[in-house]
Amino acid sequence: MLMLLSLVAVACGGGDGKDKGSAGTETSTEAAAPKVEFPSGEGKTIRALRANLPEGAVFAPAMSVLRVGENRFAFALFDTARGQIEPDAVAVYFAETNGRGLRGPFVARKESLRVKPQFMSRQTQADLEDVQTFYVADVEVPKKGRFTFTALAQIDGQMVAASQLGMLAGAKGGPPDVGEKAIKVNTETPEDVGGNLAKIDTRLPPAAELHEKDFADVLGKEPVVLMFVTPQLCQSRVCGPVADVGLQVKSSNPDVVFIHQEVWEDNDIQKGLREPVAKFRLVTEPWTFLVGRDGRIVERFEGALSVRELEAAVEKLKAA
Repeated sequence: MLMLLSLVAVACGGGDGKDKGSAGTETSTEAAAPKVEFPSGEGKTIRALRANLPEGAVFAPAMSVLRVGENRFAFALFDTARGQIEPDAVAVYFAETNGRGLRGPFVARKESLRVKPQFMSRQTQADLEDVQTFYVADVEVPKKGRFTFTALAQIDGQMVAASQLGMLAGAKGGPPDVGEKAIKVNTETPEDVGGNLAKIDTRLPPAAELHEKDFADVLGKEPVVLMFVTPQLCQSRVCGPVADVGLQVKSSNPDVVFIHQEVWEDNDIQKGLREPVAKFRLVTEPWTFLVGRDGRIVERFEGALSVRELEAAVEKLKAA
């Protein structure tokens, strides 16, 4: 079974209503964080960083795979009642497991899961009641190993510490990475299931536009956005929003192939993973891979993804 992301364990309560936007408003553009002077981690331990600060947030990374080098580190913050927190500003720090070698601050930017109303599924309407926004920091990991991550956030003018979480960087055998050849897999089209889209798409309603081509047929020939999502059965609760983000970005990029691949065999968790998911070595969901005309991965995203981020990645894909 797919491993749950930390974000899932706490994303059960509603948010505080901030940044929801009106029914016709898209709020997926990057929000600039207010100017906040976060303390430098240089020469400190993680304990010293957090000393004398109240622990005011649960730190919930929305991803599990860390590479050595630069990482898109996506996360959310929640209160102890499991309501989402949207701080004035937030920064990520990490240290060796003994607390030394502290690095940071890596100041995060705010992203939104919202899409335009015409691209929103029924699942997303419910999922956004729990998590509407998330944060992304560009984190540089220097070597393989296990590290302890935390965050400092400014909330209503007060600096608070978030909880701590251990994560492993540089593990072998993970999903294909940027620059590597994408794994050739077959993704089913409506013709493969007698036109019954529900067999290959748990989104409500199913999006036929995301099943027009088999990935194996276009790999190495056309630019592709391949999304491993299962809107109805998603454990992370962000598959529906990510599928909708893909649908919206596809609408303005007709020269790029967008493909939605479900996760579970026959859409039944008890039957295990579908073959493409297993071949890509995925243990979380959702995942989004952008594959160039040469068959190599140009960009990849684990977990939550905004329209702004995917639009920028698609421009990079088309230029590759």
